Amino acid sequence: MPEQPTVAPGSIATFFRQPPLAIALIPMLVTLWALTHRYNGFARDGELYAVQALARIQPSLSGDLYLQNTSQDQYTFFSPIYAWLIGLLGLQGAELLLFVTCSVLFLAASWILARQLSNEATAWLSVALIVVTIGYYGAYQIFSYSENYLTARSLAEALVVIAIACHFCSWRRLALMIAVGSMFIHPLMTLPGLLLLVYLWLPTWVAVTFAACGTLATLGIALTASMWPAAARIFTVMDPAWLEVVRERSQFLFLKYWTTPDWEITARPFVCLTLTALVINHERTRKLCLAAMLVGASGLALAYIACTIGPVAILLQGQAWRWIWITGFTSVLLIPPTGLQMWGDSKCGPLCALLLVLGWTYTGVDGLACAEGALILWLAREYISEQASRYLLWAAAAIGVILIATVLANCWTFASSPNLESGRESVVVARLREVFGLGIPAIVLVVPFWYWIRKHGTLASRAAASAAFIATSVVILPGSVKQLSTVGTRPEIEAFKDWRERIPANSSALFVPTTKSASFAWFTLGRPSYLSVDQSSGVVFSRATALEVRRRSEVLLPVSEPDWQILTQIEQEPAGLRKKEPAPRPLTAAALTKICADPQLGFV
Repeated sequence: MPEQPTVAPGSIATFFRQPPLAIALIPMLVTLWALTHRYNGFARDGELYAVQALARIQPSLSGDLYLQNTSQDQYTFFSPIYAWLIGLLGLQGAELLLFVTCSVLFLAASWILARQLSNEATAWLSVALIVVTIGYYGAYQIFSYSENYLTARSLAEALVVIAIACHFCSWRRLALMIAVGSMFIHPLMTLPGLLLLVYLWLPTWVAVTFAACGTLATLGIALTASMWPAAARIFTVMDPAWLEVVRERSQFLFLKYWTTPDWEITARPFVCLTLTALVINHERTRKLCLAAMLVGASGLALAYIACTIGPVAILLQGQAWRWIWITGFTSVLLIPPTGLQMWGDSKCGPLCALLLVLGWTYTGVDGLACAEGALILWLAREYISEQASRYLLWAAAAIGVILIATVLANCWTFASSPNLESGRESVVVARLREVFGLGIPAIVLVVPFWYWIRKHGTLASRAAASAAFIATSVVILPGSVKQLSTVGTRPEIEAFKDWRERIPANSSALFVPTTKSASFAWFTLGRPSYLSVDQSSGVVFSRATALEVRRRSEVLLPVSEPDWQILTQIEQEPAGLRKKEPAPRPLTAAALTKICADPQLGFV
């Protein structure tokens, strides 16, 4: 019989017989992101990076309290890029374009990295888990990787993941070049990625030695600067007045103020990476786990030294505790291959896998306890009898049933509750967003779809799924990326045109209550803000800014309480002394006369 013609792997026939997973899974990820994320525009640090860029176009803003002394803007090339785009697209257009670009780069690089560490199919699950989980690191849930607003951190994180992916693609010199370039975008976020690349290059014992020597050198610098006055000329030690403002405004910089939940969030990635290193029998995956843990542990050690000895200004400003973002990201990226590998273990695999995933996606349980439970069970699997393994399998099945019941119960609860965002988007979309925002419902629906489309998906079925997800994204995505704030928009600028004409360009403006954002002054009026809690975020970088924040808050005592004293407010909460909103103080003629006597205040 004549031989049957073979089909080349890259031919059209192969495409129809084995269509790529990307046809269905990329639209799924877009839909998943739209349901679990919401673009926050000028929220938190988003407005600070926006005003840094805008000040390059409107020089009068450079006199703002946040920018007039040392600030983060002096350590980044992000602002010139941002300012150039603002000139082309306007403020909100430039912000949205950069945000989308950074988000796409981050997730695409995550997929490439996951693909190098596992396989194509598992890489999609890794990216889905990154989308679903909130990558909090540090204290008080202030910072997370892949944030829902634009900062220089957004671009630096994407570049770091690209560099790590290049390393595992065997483009090591390119990886190092990208990481070094990213240092000019956000050095605090890039340095742990650069260290990770160095540790991956070095033998493990050399990397550990290098980390230990760096920690000891930092300890030596801190001790020398605090005990030898001559050294303080090089390494500035914060004086009590400066330190008090920094401690009150940025309590998250000091490890002693971290809460138990903060330490649980910090410890969870270390437990998960330990489990991954035990489960996956692959040398480079294990080395990545060890390197990521070494970077995170080194950062915490340096942060402890920085906030307890001296403190030396440059060490505290370095915020080495931020290094744990790379530890958390790596642990989440490796959870799907770890879980799938454990699932095949007949003794305790399914239960371990479920506990591991629950520890990151279900807010109703203790995430650290779930991860520790999975680790303990895996270590003890050699001692688990056949009968006990059946009980563990039943336990895993029971957890699965409970999860499905929980999802259904939550769906019913949200469906019967009033819509809190009436008018923003349709009720159906709002309900879906509430359900998927819980984390575990997204996983419950994504994993079965991923399994089905991988095992049984034909070109027709994958194309149909893709069309369905694209249609869903068209409906949901506009509400997810919509900027609700009107500050800086052309209609609002026109509406306050008379204010802009009356207030001189270099004159600062005060809005009471001061707890409100400075965005209106910066982006709508184009004027410096006299004082707001947002402007005080830079007190760690400048003693002059810290003391001026304190002075201006004292000027405003007749009308408002100091809003930068966040630590005091937090400490009052357990005793029930803190009010949700401070009672407004009456604006009398005497109070107005007193605050207007400050020459730094232009308009109220």
